[in-house]
Amino acid sequence: MIEKLQAVEDKYLELESLISDPEVLRDMGRWQRYNKEHAALEPIIGKFRAYKKACKDIEDDLEMLEGGLDDAEMKHLVEEELSSLRSEKEALEAEFPILLLPKDPNDDKSVIVEIRGGVGGEEAALFAGDLFRMYTRFAEKQGWKTDIIDANATGIGGYKEISFSVDGYGAYSKLKYESGTHRVQRVPVTESSGRIHTSAVTVAVLPEAEEVEVEINQNDLRIDTYCASGAGGQYVNRTETAIRITHLPTGIVVQCQDEKSQLKNKEKAMRVLRARIQDQARQEQADAVAADRKSQVGSGDRSERIRTYNFPQGRVTDHRIGLTLHKLDSVLDGDLDELLAALITADQTEKLKQVN
Repeated sequence: MIEKLQAVEDKYLELESLISDPEVLRDMGRWQRYNKEHAALEPIIGKFRAYKKACKDIEDDLEMLEGGLDDAEMKHLVEEELSSLRSEKEALEAEFPILLLPKDPNDDKSVIVEIRGGVGGEEAALFAGDLFRMYTRFAEKQGWKTDIIDANATGIGGYKEISFSVDGYGAYSKLKYESGTHRVQRVPVTESSGRIHTSAVTVAVLPEAEEVEVEINQNDLRIDTYCASGAGGQYVNRTETAIRITHLPTGIVVQCQDEKSQLKNKEKAMRVLRARIQDQARQEQADAVAADRKSQVGSGDRSERIRTYNFPQGRVTDHRIGLTLHKLDSVLDGDLDELLAALITADQTEKLKQVN
């Protein structure tokens, strides 16, 4: 374990040297790549250096005690410090296996989130709107930027479907656990008898794909333009600014009508297309190792029912880890920290079992 950490520190020092090398500084692409790798290692190096300092301080304190201390008060202080240092050393040692787990290469990326109303008609569409607000509020608290790509709004404030980007370092590392089916249990506003209905919404979280990661042949695309429309299908303008792109080899269709500029809509649609093509390849790879996938909390399986939001009882239950929180209003207002922390811990635990 210590040898592995020392190798990581050696790599960290090498990268530190590279990002200050004048030759590298002249090549912005290389510099950015090295700088990103360097930043990713900082949490591990911080813990490892704290561990090495604790070990050194323990050695120094033991030497003082073995050398004999005439002052009883000083001896007591050194013994107390020694006990504290040993506890710190043990705590750091417990963190190392998690720190050394293979990192998801997509964790640092921004994401594209797609929310679609499922079973439940208008009520599902309304809940899709609730989830959209939940994620945008969470993103705001993280200091991330959100931007609507495409939305099919209903007349009463919901969405049949909505897709949006979340731009921010590490967005995928947290939001990847949100892919799946979200179920809501509540009395719909349109229900006069007060009966509780169950509706469902699916969420897909796709890591943003760079152009260099997904090569798209322009000859494989069919691009259609049309007039952007508002809620209920009413035309909001007569200029064909909306874009629909079909990727012929995969059959993936994406569209964007949120911007007034056709060029901006095309750029947004291409972002979604790259992310979906990459996600399709990732899903196919995951299917090939289905046993491993089932053991991962953040598998991203869209068919899996992951969470239930029960309004009468004011609770949220995540079925993957059996966690229930009685703070529904807070969660829907973007307070996802407790839920996500529990999911991350469970995911790390499962991965540690595989390693061991």
